[in-house]
Amino acid sequence: MSRKASYSMIGVAGRRLRIGQWHTDAAPETGAEQPPLVIFSGIGMNMEMLEPLAQRMPSRRIVSFDLPGIGQSPDPFFPYTIPQIALTLAALMDRLEIESADLLGMSWGGAVVQQFAFQHRARTGKLVLAATSAGGGTMIPGSPSMISQMLDPMEYSFDKSLRRNLAMLYNGGGADRVSLNAATAPSPLGWTYQLAAFAGWSSAPFLPLLNLPVLIMADADDQLIPPVNAHFLHQAIPGSRLEMTEGGGHLFMLSRPDAFIAKLNGFLGEPVCAPVD
Repeated sequence: MSRKASYSMIGVAGRRLRIGQWHTDAAPETGAEQPPLVIFSGIGMNMEMLEPLAQRMPSRRIVSFDLPGIGQSPDPFFPYTIPQIALTLAALMDRLEIESADLLGMSWGGAVVQQFAFQHRARTGKLVLAATSAGGGTMIPGSPSMISQMLDPMEYSFDKSLRRNLAMLYNGGGADRVSLNAATAPSPLGWTYQLAAFAGWSSAPFLPLLNLPVLIMADADDQLIPPVNAHFLHQAIPGSRLEMTEGGGHLFMLSRPDAFIAKLNGFLGEPVCAPVD
């Protein structure tokens, strides 16, 4: 079984995107079939930054893609919305012949997977929300200095300043460092459109309607998306589970990948006895 990611450029839903897949021939040790895991990462994050997580899950097919203007996906022609990206994911799953999948959304990516789970419940298995919130309209903001720094796309669009600013943004209060060796600079347009899509979106109206298994994970030292946002999600989503960590910062899943993957695998491997009321 190949452990390397397979990347390709394809056209889907009117967009040209760079797609990444890991372990496409995965065979779980238990012999039980596992659905693919779709991962959406944080703002400005290219897929190569997911390698530490993907390599720790060799028995599961993993799918992701670079958002327009992020990584090696070309700039979008027009601004997009979170619901439009959720529809793009549905079209991609059709292209890849994936009927349903588990979803992991980290930070900005949490918005897309919440929206997808609402729009496409029949195609969603389990939902994992890590270091994320219910959207720009309802989110309790973090450090003002971090938020103001994010508003200037030029601070993240050139390699000279990229790693310095990403270190501040992604580490976000953690005691451990997130490796930025795989990070590539997004385009100014790609960064700006990602920010705008999140700012104009909220999941608050439909969170009580998410009748599926949901795991919410947050770190007490996250300075970008404070943990109060995770508690809001937990209270709003019926039957959801909340897991808190400390010292990992905003991207605790990358600063402490072993602990994160252990909890992720434990949740995804649990049997689903009945729909959540």
